[in-house]
Amino acid sequence: MKEIKEISDLMPEVQSNADALQCTMDESGCCIVASNDTERAFWDDKWAAGATGWDLGIVAPELKNFFDSIENKSSSILIPGCGNAHEAGYLLSQGFTNITVIDIAPTLTRDLRKKHEGNPNIQILDGDFFELKGRYDYIIEQTFFCAIPPSMRTHYVKKMNDLLNEKGVLAGLLFNRDFEGGPPFSGSIQEYQELFPANGLELVKMDVAMNSIPARQGTEVFFRAVKKKMSCCS
Repeated sequence: MKEIKEISDLMPEVQSNADALQCTMDESGCCIVASNDTERAFWDDKWAAGATGWDLGIVAPELKNFFDSIENKSSSILIPGCGNAHEAGYLLSQGFTNITVIDIAPTLTRDLRKKHEGNPNIQILDGDFFELKGRYDYIIEQTFFCAIPPSMRTHYVKKMNDLLNEKGVLAGLLFNRDFEGGPPFSGSIQEYQELFPANGLELVKMDVAMNSIPARQGTEVFFRAVKKKMSCCS
């Protein structure tokens, strides 16, 4: 495997394009990425051209350790913006039986369906995560948050809250660094510590990732979040 010396080898800069990542307002005034032909084509072109420098080629070591801690192999697990779904592949290899992945790029999801054809333990969805319905025990974050415009982040947390079961867990990796332009878009621990609790999710863990690949050492945080407990009394 080619040695990766710089984080830029993994996350090539993509000039932010307002037309390609256009937003619309929902009833609450929150900006949401429209599931339209332009947005779909933007990401599909990346996969068709192989311009996927963010793809590690393996399951991230920090996520592998987290998956190994899950005892119930029938837990429902969602991976949004799944990419090549290395995480799903690892989960399947460990005997997990209820995995759902979703991505907006049809070239990618078509390839994933071929790869996992006949496997009843994985559901592969082609579509807009923000229109997804359902409830899950675990939702896994891996280079999805950083791919959406910062104006979407409040909606992201609220959607995660909506998709989690009452005792569900959102877990994964977030960047703690600046990027020029985007995607990927910049993020920081301070931002996450304000964003998640303000929108219904309690952060039960947020630490600098100890097992990042060399190109991302010191720039990732591993986190776990759960639904905030509602007070019984006002």
